[in-house]
Amino acid sequence: MRTILVVDDENDICDFVQNFFGERGFRVFTARSGEEALTVAKKEHPEVVLLDVKMSGMDGIATLKHLKEIDREMKVIMVTAMDDQERINEACKLGACEYITKPLSLDRLEHTVERILA
Repeated sequence: MRTILVVDDENDICDFVQNFFGERGFRVFTARSGEEALTVAKKEHPEVVLLDVKMSGMDGIATLKHLKEIDREMKVIMVTAMDDQERINEACKLGACEYITKPLSLDRLEHTVERILA
């Protein structure tokens, strides 16, 4: 079964994306912080991580660095509220494969995840 980890400090987004991908046959894990994401990633080894850039505590860039230390092959899609080219470039250098801007388009999100897993 395909696995995905959704990391966002907004409960509504985690729940929304969890339901969306759950209905499509994914096993979905959620984390409300970077620290929680690392714990889940070590235990569950998700194929894809949807990672919010701006979170309180450990932000998405720092979380990405640690996720790649856990598993360099993990596919990470950065999710950002604004098109911050500097942070996007940094995330790409650290191994993120894609970025998506909020508000989330379900069609684009699904297409991006399917393309990355193909």
